[in-house]
Amino acid sequence: MTSNLAAGTPAVSSRRWWTLVTVGLAQLMVVLDATVVNIAMPAAQADLGFSDGDRQWIVTAYSLAFGSLLLLGGRLSDLMGRKRAFIIGLVGFAIASALGGAADSFGTLVAARALQGVFAALLAPTALAMLTTTFTIPKERARAFGVFGAIAGAGGAVGLLLGGFLTEQFDWRWNLYINVVIAVVAIVGAVLFITTPKTTGPRPKLDVPGTILVSGALFSLVYGFANAETDGWDSPLSWAFLAAAAVLLVVFVLWQRRAAHPLLPLSIILDRNRGAAFISVMIAGAGMFGIFLFVTYYLQASLGYSPQQTGFAFLPMIAMLVLAAQLGTNLLVPRFGPKVIVPFGMTLGAIGMLLLTRLDLDSSYVGNVMPALMVLGFAMGSIMPASMQTATLGVDRAFAGVASATVNTSQQVGGSIGVALLNTLAASAATAYVTDNAPPTPEVLAQAAIQSYQTAYFWGAGFFAVGAVTAALLFRRRNQGLALHHAPEASAEPVLAH
Repeated sequence: MTSNLAAGTPAVSSRRWWTLVTVGLAQLMVVLDATVVNIAMPAAQADLGFSDGDRQWIVTAYSLAFGSLLLLGGRLSDLMGRKRAFIIGLVGFAIASALGGAADSFGTLVAARALQGVFAALLAPTALAMLTTTFTIPKERARAFGVFGAIAGAGGAVGLLLGGFLTEQFDWRWNLYINVVIAVVAIVGAVLFITTPKTTGPRPKLDVPGTILVSGALFSLVYGFANAETDGWDSPLSWAFLAAAAVLLVVFVLWQRRAAHPLLPLSIILDRNRGAAFISVMIAGAGMFGIFLFVTYYLQASLGYSPQQTGFAFLPMIAMLVLAAQLGTNLLVPRFGPKVIVPFGMTLGAIGMLLLTRLDLDSSYVGNVMPALMVLGFAMGSIMPASMQTATLGVDRAFAGVASATVNTSQQVGGSIGVALLNTLAASAATAYVTDNAPPTPEVLAQAAIQSYQTAYFWGAGFFAVGAVTAALLFRRRNQGLALHHAPEASAEPVLAH
């Protein structure tokens, strides 16, 4: 299969920066939805009257659909044309959000969240793939991925800020209705600014067996970790789903080696640089979700912050993330390469997490919380844009969608693993503290919560430390090259609509 370079650089679109704005809006909508709903959860529960046990399904329904269908969504965008897939994803996500905002029952809200996940699985990889195929000049590509990576990293914090504001000033339903507003603006941008090159050659077939195998594997993986988060690691159901995920993934890999039209050519993920990038996104995803989850708990439960104050507390982190993303992709990555910048970001992540372990009931925001969040923001801004850019570099345009989906899948799976592991470790630490300091007075319970957060931060630092070593070992040195070709037998594949 010919690479982008071999096939010649496509004409540079004069509307490419408007394309970046449009794609960035879609990415922001998908990423912030993971946290904006968390802020609205207590108000939604009081309004619709569902139990604490049912509450997890508001989040799980979205993550299950999103995580399990990402690779299918990415491949569909390759096959049907990216502009068409992008608009379908936006329209579907807007309709699902409106349905959730108008929900009059728990079941309707869960169904709407699952439908959001379905269309997000089409939208997210399509957005990244369009960025990959639109920006082909190295300097502009770096700038575009700096913006996109900053959105991917900061979207969760923006969700906390926006969710707190909407819940306090309006109504919890506006946490879903706001997606309709964003989607309408993005649809107008897609119609006006995104171009659709003509399709040439015969249309390849969808790898149906591969799709079923990998979708089942990802569903089992996400559900297994989600169930472990709620029912504990001693739950047979959790281990059954995780075992099923492992078996299905092995069968999927074996099938991809012999499939005539593979869903995910193995050469995409087996290249050292891309493999290192996928792993880095996964580890950063695990750490990032842990930051948002436990710092939010700490600020609200331990320091008594309101949802809106909690959202504002993350603003310095967002500022540092945006700064690092621009410095990294425009100056540092071109000069030093991901082999230096990504491990640097991972090391900063570990330091930021260790700073969080020092927080207690008497810590101040300015003196203790803000410095740690700023370090973590710079860390995420160093890791995410560089990794996302490297993960899609050199992938054939016909497989840009599924390669982009692999990036999103890595982040989603990393988040599921991180939240499940850190929640379990934190809960165990809290239980042990209460047992050792009985009776469970309010003071003991408050200190147990601090102990649980510190445990989660410590293990989060371990995630980033492992990521630093892994990235340093796997990434190639700058200018050592990147494999640009897929398997020879795929040479007949045409370049499709984007």
